[in-house]
Amino acid sequence: MFEVLIAERLGEPDPAAVGFALFFPNYSTWEGRPGIYIEDLLVVEEERGRGVGRALLAAIACLAQERDAARIELAVLDWNPARGFYEAFGMSQQSEWLPYRMERDAIARLALEVSPEV
Repeated sequence: MFEVLIAERLGEPDPAAVGFALFFPNYSTWEGRPGIYIEDLLVVEEERGRGVGRALLAAIACLAQERDAARIELAVLDWNPARGFYEAFGMSQQSEWLPYRMERDAIARLALEVSPEV
């Protein structure tokens, strides 16, 4: 269902995880091919600015090329300073697509509308 890349600090007796990227395939009917959606990209605070996030994003870009992915997508909260990080790599905020979400309560209410035969 998903894949995870883990960045480790090497050169120590016990390599420590310093970041990760969790991602999964999505699909674009516009492009007619899959893409990659990054759900989480996290680097521990003391390691930020040392190239860990760049390496994780570059590794996903390599996978995207190998898999002939149409695009790489992710969502960033409007207050998150990581927006500048992503923009530095050529990612852009999409203004024409507005995110919508249905959470558990709404899912349960809607599911009640379906008859048992469906």
